[in-house]
Amino acid sequence: MRSTTRRRLLALAAIAVPLLADGTAQAAERSAPSQVSVAYELPGDRVYPEGIAADPHTGDLYTGSGEDGTIFTMRPGHRVAEVFLPAGADGRTVALGLEVDRARRLWAIDRSTGVAVYDIPSRRLLARFTPPAKGKSEPLVNDLAIAPDGTAYITDSFRTVVYRVTPWQLARARERGRETPLTPAFDLAGVVDPYEPGKTVTLNGIVAEPSGRYLLTADMRGALYRIDLHSGVIRKVTLRGGDMSLADGMELRNGKLWVAHPIIKANAISRWRVTADGRAATEEGRITDQALQLPTHLLHRQGRLYVVRSQLDKGSIVDPDGGPPRIPFTIASVRGI
Repeated sequence: MRSTTRRRLLALAAIAVPLLADGTAQAAERSAPSQVSVAYELPGDRVYPEGIAADPHTGDLYTGSGEDGTIFTMRPGHRVAEVFLPAGADGRTVALGLEVDRARRLWAIDRSTGVAVYDIPSRRLLARFTPPAKGKSEPLVNDLAIAPDGTAYITDSFRTVVYRVTPWQLARARERGRETPLTPAFDLAGVVDPYEPGKTVTLNGIVAEPSGRYLLTADMRGALYRIDLHSGVIRKVTLRGGDMSLADGMELRNGKLWVAHPIIKANAISRWRVTADGRAATEEGRITDQALQLPTHLLHRQGRLYVVRSQLDKGSIVDPDGGPPRIPFTIASVRGI
């Protein structure tokens, strides 16, 4: 296993282990009936998928391997995914957060080298944005969201920073044809609970409010933060009826927030009602089901909830005693939440 992937899994394991007992109990209390089925199969025996994104023009879905950086495309009507970008292409060795913008550009995160932007029709690399060399620790670039104006916001889980790439910055990077440093937009170090830089995984999932007023980003230790895109004010969101323990990928639609919780032995998905101003959220439902196979991300598409079944607790350093992964790796369709 590559050292960068190993460091990421170690970091995830470091915060996952303390949550096992409490997470299992809490999730069981709020568990609701669910239906989990296979939507797509991924070729390969060590895929360990992490993120997921949808092309709004075609309905195609994309997911990436946290093991070697392969990016797969999943087409409606085809059960088995195809390789869209092979492992190692353009130096990409890990694929975490993914997003597709309105111009049909695929944004793909490699935890240490940053964000690569591809033109989907040609599969051509358009630009790459790298985390600043100087920082309070090594980077762990993790997830991203694209606001209505086309600006991308990217979380750094080790540095508690949210980077920003504007459409103008993307256009300039394409013209120059070289790597461009990511621009820090928001530093949450003074807002989140104390942590040890470079060892504690903090910010992870991030979503943009549809009108472009604010972002929501989750601290995997149990909190949710609101970032006002106009004033820059950062506030902790008031959570009612639940918590954000080990919150990973998120999806925000019509005032509803879905969250994937890769809690070992208590795999969970929660659904929250977010207030109009984004300052409070109430948990409306939660399912726990081992069939979720350590969910790391999710999205809604045409009335269906697709969930990434990472299996990072099988055959990886997150849980050495978890046994081998179930082959093939899959993307699930989940009902009941």
